Amino acid sequence: MITASLHPGPVRAACERRRRWGFGLTPRSIGLLAAGFLWLIPGFWDGRLAYGMLAWDGLVLLAALLDELRLPRPEQLIAGRSWSNAPSLDSETEIEISIENRGRGVVECRLVDDLPAALVAEPETHRLTAFPHVPASLRYCVEPRERGDWETGWLYVGYRSPLGLAERWARAPLTQTVRVYPALRTGEEQQIFLARSRQIDLQLRQERQRGLGRDFESLREYREGDDLRDICWTATARCGSPITRQYQTERSQAVWIVLDCGRLMRSRVTAVASGAKASLNSGRTSSPHSKLDHACTTAVALAQLALFSGDRVGLLAYGQGIQQRLLPGRGAAHLRQLIESLALVHAESGEADHLRATAMLNRLQPRRSLILWITDLAETAMRPEVIDGAMQLLRRHVLLFVAMAQPEVELIARARPRNVEQMFMAAAAQEMAGRREVLLARLHEQGALTLDLHPAELTSRVLNQYLAVKERAMV
Repeated sequence: MITASLHPGPVRAACERRRRWGFGLTPRSIGLLAAGFLWLIPGFWDGRLAYGMLAWDGLVLLAALLDELRLPRPEQLIAGRSWSNAPSLDSETEIEISIENRGRGVVECRLVDDLPAALVAEPETHRLTAFPHVPASLRYCVEPRERGDWETGWLYVGYRSPLGLAERWARAPLTQTVRVYPALRTGEEQQIFLARSRQIDLQLRQERQRGLGRDFESLREYREGDDLRDICWTATARCGSPITRQYQTERSQAVWIVLDCGRLMRSRVTAVASGAKASLNSGRTSSPHSKLDHACTTAVALAQLALFSGDRVGLLAYGQGIQQRLLPGRGAAHLRQLIESLALVHAESGEADHLRATAMLNRLQPRRSLILWITDLAETAMRPEVIDGAMQLLRRHVLLFVAMAQPEVELIARARPRNVEQMFMAAAAQEMAGRREVLLARLHEQGALTLDLHPAELTSRVLNQYLAVKERAMV
């Protein structure tokens, strides 16, 4: 569904001298200079032979100087960087580094691509041989670890001839802003949900449920018991008898994704720690991501499914203020705009203002809609503010309230204590879990759809719940 490319554009630049002198001796030259000390052995018996060391070292230095003069100037090397796909969490991104040698000799290059820590933990050294006037390239992969906009650094190049007696140092200004997106689910699992959505849509079309929604379907003669507000007065004037409108269930509703970006969403969890069965069976441990990262991944998957189903999707991400706001819309361009907004969402260190977000949402969406609210519950003796905000939304909307559990707390609550300290920790964890169950149960009694999920199970459970809402025509 994403027609426009999300990956960064290629960059090219001519190299420039890295340091004031910009060249130096290689380990091979230093080894040859050290070999000159062997002349001191025969010089122990004949002092004149000791001068052979000076002659040998002079020849090595002269050869290194001539080798350095044959190397291309830094500006004769054109460096480039291109990206094969959009950088996103939980997926590898392939980067291609190219060197175009406009000099006359073959050069062997050592390349260090200075990328931010969000893309790679530590830059690696790559080797490349560049022939004259023939572009040479290499590829390597990185796995992004943080969402957002990140600035790449310079490409550092050290190159020498095949003789390898001298080396020049250069760098290329390949700086660019790279945006890392949430995990984009485009595999077989997503196709299953899309097929299920198509099946539900066909069932609703066949049933043609009249009178349950507010989408206009047809006109018919007025019958006793019809609502007077549904009378079409223009058609009544033309026909000379009362004509009433028939409505059907809306097939295109507004779906709002509301993301809490407060301090509770900063905690990091891994797929194995969360107890996801698929991850446990595969034995693969994914890199730890924050709860907000998992929420953004779910938001992208739900947006793809909802747009495919014909619904309009909006976004509201908030912390102490409103971070991102996107009114409901359709189409591939709208989906791209939503993904761009989710890439810029970040967790704050303070508590989120839930009531402010509720007031904003009620103002932006006065009509009934489906709201997915992904958040977490603060551990407080009083009722959390997010519960009050959720109850305000229930007066007008269908609310799917998702609380993201902390896997470590559940492990402590289920573990058998071995000492007094572990006993107190288990009691505290059980009390926290019980309080969460009570709060969610009260919210469910008010009519909300509530889920208390591990982060790794979030996407599949939310998509299934959305399909259930569509099948039951709850909006």
